[in-house]
Amino acid sequence: MADRKTLAARFKADETVVTAWSVLPAPVVAEAMARAGFGAVTLDMQHGIHDAGSIRDCLAAVALGGAHRIVRIPVGGNAMASRAADAGAEAVIGPMINSAEDARAFAAAMKYPPLGSRSWGPVRASMLAGQTMPDYLASANSEVLAFAMIETPEAVAALDEILAVPGIDGVFVGPGDLSLTLSNGAALNPHSDAVREAAELIIGKTRTAGRIAGYFCMTPEDVKAAEAMGYRLLAHGMDLPVIQGAFRDVLARLA
Repeated sequence: MADRKTLAARFKADETVVTAWSVLPAPVVAEAMARAGFGAVTLDMQHGIHDAGSIRDCLAAVALGGAHRIVRIPVGGNAMASRAADAGAEAVIGPMINSAEDARAFAAAMKYPPLGSRSWGPVRASMLAGQTMPDYLASANSEVLAFAMIETPEAVAALDEILAVPGIDGVFVGPGDLSLTLSNGAALNPHSDAVREAAELIIGKTRTAGRIAGYFCMTPEDVKAAEAMGYRLLAHGMDLPVIQGAFRDVLARLA
């Protein structure tokens, strides 16, 4: 696996990566998503049912299925960011990063000195990467990516400062929470004009800063639109709704 193109290398080449979204703590389901052909699978610890044990097992399953490995940690879960990286995540998404201070704390957990203060112990990560421990250390700060989620007006206002934090490799837009916070809780509408305007501002600043931009896409049309704007990590396809939908189709064919 060491000669396989890394996730970081794909973004450096300006490639688009579509990630499936895993909320179920089931390694066989995570592996199936990878084998379906997604570029990556993201394991969700914020709103999904994943915990440290399922992350460990599902990251290995995703690797076996041939996809890149991403984890979204809980809000403020910077200790878990380091654990996810140690378990083999190639990227970690930190939710509700609303300030440069939030971004610095997240980056510190993700990067080894001198960029951060991540503690040493990536035994499983080096195995999944197909690297020796010294080789992992030499590449980790550039190859294990930290994505700060932008999902509030405060985060949008602080975007320049967040992007300037050493160790923050990119941002990831959560349009659902962004629509809630932009409307002060009045509406959940990820396709609102306010969200679209924020998404355009975010991609412009992120690309100018030379960072990676990701987007949670509700529909296939969202995937195409976000890619056209310049977003390169595109999340679409969540395991639980897909499974529910498939079983509904089975029942519908019996009617």
